[in-house]
Amino acid sequence: MAGKFEAPRRKGRGLWLIVPLLLLLLAMGCLAMTLRVGREEPTEGTLPSFTVPVEVTQLPSAETTEATEPPVEITANAAIAVQGDLLMHATFFQQKYNPACRLGTGEYDFSSIFRYLSPYTENADYAVANLETTLGGDEFPYQGNPTFNCPDPILDAVKAAGYDLLLTANNHSYDTLMTGIDRTLEKSREAGLDTLGTRLNAEEDRFTVKEINGIKIGMVCYTYTMTMSGGKPKLNDNAPVAKPEQINYFSYNNLSGFYDEVGAIMEEMKAQGAEATMLYIHWGTEYEVEENQTQRKIAQKMCDLGFDVIVGGHPHVVQPMALLESTVDPAHKTVCIYSLGNAVSNQRRQLMRLKTGHTEDGALFTVTFEKWSDGTVAVADCNVLPTWVNLYENSDGKNEYNILPLDAQKREQWAEIFDVSEEVCQELQNSYDRTMAIVGDGLETCREYLAQRP
Repeated sequence: MAGKFEAPRRKGRGLWLIVPLLLLLLAMGCLAMTLRVGREEPTEGTLPSFTVPVEVTQLPSAETTEATEPPVEITANAAIAVQGDLLMHATFFQQKYNPACRLGTGEYDFSSIFRYLSPYTENADYAVANLETTLGGDEFPYQGNPTFNCPDPILDAVKAAGYDLLLTANNHSYDTLMTGIDRTLEKSREAGLDTLGTRLNAEEDRFTVKEINGIKIGMVCYTYTMTMSGGKPKLNDNAPVAKPEQINYFSYNNLSGFYDEVGAIMEEMKAQGAEATMLYIHWGTEYEVEENQTQRKIAQKMCDLGFDVIVGGHPHVVQPMALLESTVDPAHKTVCIYSLGNAVSNQRRQLMRLKTGHTEDGALFTVTFEKWSDGTVAVADCNVLPTWVNLYENSDGKNEYNILPLDAQKREQWAEIFDVSEEVCQELQNSYDRTMAIVGDGLETCREYLAQRP
């Protein structure tokens, strides 16, 4: 009937609709909470309770990865052995001294000098010695000090002993005048030996860039001059050198000019592809077992110019080694040995004002360069083999000179190897001790530094 009260029925129908709706909302809320919890990052050490699937990108295979830099490796090495002065006194070849090198009138064989040393020089990739004499030929008398002139067969012995290069710039280079300078070069080259320090004409380079085992090493050799006369050097109180452009020399009174000249040579060597550099220099004070202040000054400047190795001679005794640091580039260091002493001579202690025996001592200095796959070239190692000159009467009754390599690893065999008495073995030990007392500390410093280089 119209107008009757029906509210309770309408109220009952509303609750029936609302309750399912509330249950649906409650279920959806629980689901949302579950999803949120599932998306939370797992704490360290736990696995997630829920993970949302994501698209996984495969890592590129070895074939598709960009090539990584290959490891830097050593690709080449070159060992250069350098000997001191071949100081060829008259006692080696003049008949009155009854030398083993004199076979007969006009015939000479100097090979006995190098009999025991040659295995070491032959083992080097490149061997060097200072030729402290001229080869002026028969035009001049064959003699020793003060104007040296030696018979040509010394070259055959040098070559056979494994040497490759002769240094020809020293204070005796002009002892037989221009004939000596020119002829020494010509005969040395004919014998298959390289030369450095003098040249046949102004067109030849003052230096060489020698490729040894794939490493290009720039080398230059200089000698001091005693005095200058009319703008020309006087090397040994001889007449001024007629053609000074044929010899590399410097004056202690004009070191700045020397530095400029060598600096230009350094640039030329690099332009010709030099990857490492060496300077051979005749300098210092004779018979002084320590380098002087001027030697140190010059050496430091050569280090600043970028030389990797400096090898000195002239004092006729061994002088110390040093590791120099450039004042221009502190990362650059130079290995320097101030003097190698005599390789061979007749400067016996009983004949010398210096009675210590140092003039009988010498050193075979070896430096090893390494080249890496990235193109870097550097000094990798250096070493010193002390030597001693043995003078004795051989079984033929002739006076023989031998350069004896004092290899410490073979010390127990010295008597047998060199066929000498125990008394002579003591001389060998004394010589070894003298040399190592001079070079030992510097050598150790150099080798420790080189061993630590990356």
